[in-house]
Amino acid sequence: MKFKSTRGKVSPIGFIDMFLMGLGEDGGLIVPETIPTVSEEQLEGWAKLSYQELMFEIFSLFTNEEIPEQDLKELIKESYAGFTSPDVLPLTTLNDSLHVLELFHGPTFAFKDVALQFMGNLYAYVAKKQNKVINILGATSGDTGASAISSVRGKEGIQICILHPNGKVSLVQELQMTTVQDDNVLNLSVNGNFDDCQQTIKELFADISFKTKYHLRAINSINFVRILAQSVYYFYAYLQLPANIRSGGVNFSIPTGNFGNIFSGYLAKKMGVPIKQLVLATNENNILERFIREGIYKPEGFLSTHSPSMDIQIASNFERYLYYFYGEDAVSVTARMEQFKAEGQLTFTAEEVARIQQDITAYSVSNEECLETIQTYQDRYNYLLDPHSACGIAAYEGAGNQDDGAFVSLATAHPAKFDEAIRILGIEQKFPERIQELFNKPQRQVIVDNVTADIVEQLESFYKVDK
Repeated sequence: MKFKSTRGKVSPIGFIDMFLMGLGEDGGLIVPETIPTVSEEQLEGWAKLSYQELMFEIFSLFTNEEIPEQDLKELIKESYAGFTSPDVLPLTTLNDSLHVLELFHGPTFAFKDVALQFMGNLYAYVAKKQNKVINILGATSGDTGASAISSVRGKEGIQICILHPNGKVSLVQELQMTTVQDDNVLNLSVNGNFDDCQQTIKELFADISFKTKYHLRAINSINFVRILAQSVYYFYAYLQLPANIRSGGVNFSIPTGNFGNIFSGYLAKKMGVPIKQLVLATNENNILERFIREGIYKPEGFLSTHSPSMDIQIASNFERYLYYFYGEDAVSVTARMEQFKAEGQLTFTAEEVARIQQDITAYSVSNEECLETIQTYQDRYNYLLDPHSACGIAAYEGAGNQDDGAFVSLATAHPAKFDEAIRILGIEQKFPERIQELFNKPQRQVIVDNVTADIVEQLESFYKVDK
């Protein structure tokens, strides 16, 4: 298995080089040269595997044996040792058709832990094996930062800087990042929104001399390893359902802002998971819904919502979907992304929209509908949803898909991370101990303006480089 760029100007590279490159050096996103397919017989043969065993089987299709088998098993085992559920990701059945896959049992109570605990351990493994300095740089709308920091804090040979939008993440998300006192962690609180932070990240990764000098590595979903790790739980959810329920295929409702979570499901479907519908749930920042429904990809005014991790206008993984939509034609993808950069929008024909809707359907959830869903499911099932997970459930209900067989809705965060929204409804919840203790810890962060030069100055004084 080799890997290449969506823009076609990166020579095929192996798994470890792909992992270290993160963003393609031509500005594109890294994808596998071919997507391996899993037969129905092989898939059913995995039905009794644990989550860790299943992840090993899937990753082994991509790693080219660059990581010895026992090392890969140990990396996976270590990555999920800190999850509070013995199943890693428990599947909860709410009614005959609706099942909730709980992705929030990791150290920071968010779905990002599923991929980032593994990625942090893999970076530490590579740093030790290759005796390299690894400087991780990422942007977060809230959850990625806390999870990434948790995965590498205090680890030798690794430093991490995370940019987050000042005042635009939940209090718990902020505290999970900024109360970490390890010297290999730098939090930059940027006076802007997530898209501003992410744009700076892309600019710095596209600056090859800067990236090379400071050994920059990506932990955002621009890194294909993140996408691959997230694809595992689509396999797992499907196989956790009883055979008679999953026999006709399964639907997924997926809260997403950066298109990474749903692209992971798209990858799993292409690999062979019998997925009938991928329902994309957005909040009021609904650029992705308009793309899927109307064929218009155009950022509009940024809105702050009860689901801040989805308050995103420009979705990093959109380009990966375009690559497959255009038949893996790097020239077409490059032209479209250059057009988007020049004009600020993309439009698609009616025929193209029809093809898009064969892959993905979409539903936009208002702030009011989000809160109503939380209240309804608390009353009906005594099941408390966080605002992002509620968007997934609202999309399942609002899109009118309840009669289309089994639905799995992804619960992406513990409700304690977004108590501001929960309290609006008058619902009191008990915080997990690891969250409660955050409120008494001192914070450490640097507030910077949304100016690339100011951010670079902070990075140059923080990162270590080879002498």
